[in-house]
Amino acid sequence: MFNDFYAKDTSKKVRAIKRAQGQAGEHLTKPPYGYMVSPADKKLWIVDEEAAAVVKRIFDLCIGGKGPMQIAKILKKDKVPTAKAYYAEKKGKALPENPYNWKDSTIVGILERMDYCGHTVNFKSYSKSHKLKKRIPTTKEQQAIFYNTHEAIVEDAVFERIQELRANKRRPTKADRQGLFSGLVYCADCGSKLHFATCKSFNGSQDHYRCAKYKSNTGSCTAHFIREEVLKQIVWSRIFDVTALFFDDIMAFHEMMYQQRSAETEKEMKRRKREVGQARKRIAELDRIFKRIYEDDISGTISHDRFLKLSAEYEAEQRELEEKVKADQQEVNTYEQNKSDFDSFAAIIRKYVGIKELTPTIVNEFIKKIIVHAPEKVDGKRVQKVDIVFNFVGEINFLSATQPKRQGA
Repeated sequence: MFNDFYAKDTSKKVRAIKRAQGQAGEHLTKPPYGYMVSPADKKLWIVDEEAAAVVKRIFDLCIGGKGPMQIAKILKKDKVPTAKAYYAEKKGKALPENPYNWKDSTIVGILERMDYCGHTVNFKSYSKSHKLKKRIPTTKEQQAIFYNTHEAIVEDAVFERIQELRANKRRPTKADRQGLFSGLVYCADCGSKLHFATCKSFNGSQDHYRCAKYKSNTGSCTAHFIREEVLKQIVWSRIFDVTALFFDDIMAFHEMMYQQRSAETEKEMKRRKREVGQARKRIAELDRIFKRIYEDDISGTISHDRFLKLSAEYEAEQRELEEKVKADQQEVNTYEQNKSDFDSFAAIIRKYVGIKELTPTIVNEFIKKIIVHAPEKVDGKRVQKVDIVFNFVGEINFLSATQPKRQGA
């Protein structure tokens, strides 16, 4: 009994120390693959250049449209040592039986780890008791994130884009062909994804995307259909137009982007800021009111039943206001962040100036979403509108892009 009490008491003290260290922004775990402890400061992580190159390659392959299993196969084929083999070799220990046997779960763990952006993420898991070894994952709300605590291996924008691509997983078809825009194309009417359709009998020009809720007129949506070759032409044309406008007059491009994104949104954000300020004042006022009615309850000025009723109403109003403040403030913060995204988009344009053809990497870095409308007949020709949402800057509307794109039957 005393041994159990001692272990329990020690566990509480260790947890308290770890909690204090984590809340102070100190690292609670060993550095992940790609980092190592600084010889000068044991609390600091520094980049392990050799391992960091592999981490960067994994993120680049994912941006290029490769999934975790495909990335693992590529690393294995190229005989890249696994993290376990790498550390064993550095310490002069015996290598594992298969030093190049990368697992897709390992790749997923790397792709989803925010530490590679230079941020410290603490309290990602916990154990219910000192008697249990199993670690239970925490929610994002329970985690503590400390930004820019060490050198980044991956840019924030790249990491966020990876998470978006991971949320829209692409699965290879039986014909061993993968859609260039898989996971990015959506129906304008029902909002569903357009699935990539192909088969071994297709020569490539017949590959197409069709609405997930359309099945030969038996589904709940109409025939939103577009061939991949046509979509390639549209996307390449739009990227070419944007790039040309950028290099023709960068200041005019910046002004156009600001006007398109901020003219209406600026008013909305100002309104939200006012409402956030008013809500915070009301929350503070409710605190004062609650204190006052509590004193009235103690002094007997109001009945206890009346106090309970009023306090319940005020607490409900305060909770509602706090939720609204949180949601509105998040929108305002996102808007402020978006205003600085022009530089990130400009960097992508400069990176791919003069592109001759589209690749998965180019598509994933430029395009956030493609919205396909139902086709229409205009003067006997099939006309189909396609909206393209770019990363960082959203839709770009200028004269050369206002006319609907046309495609053949």
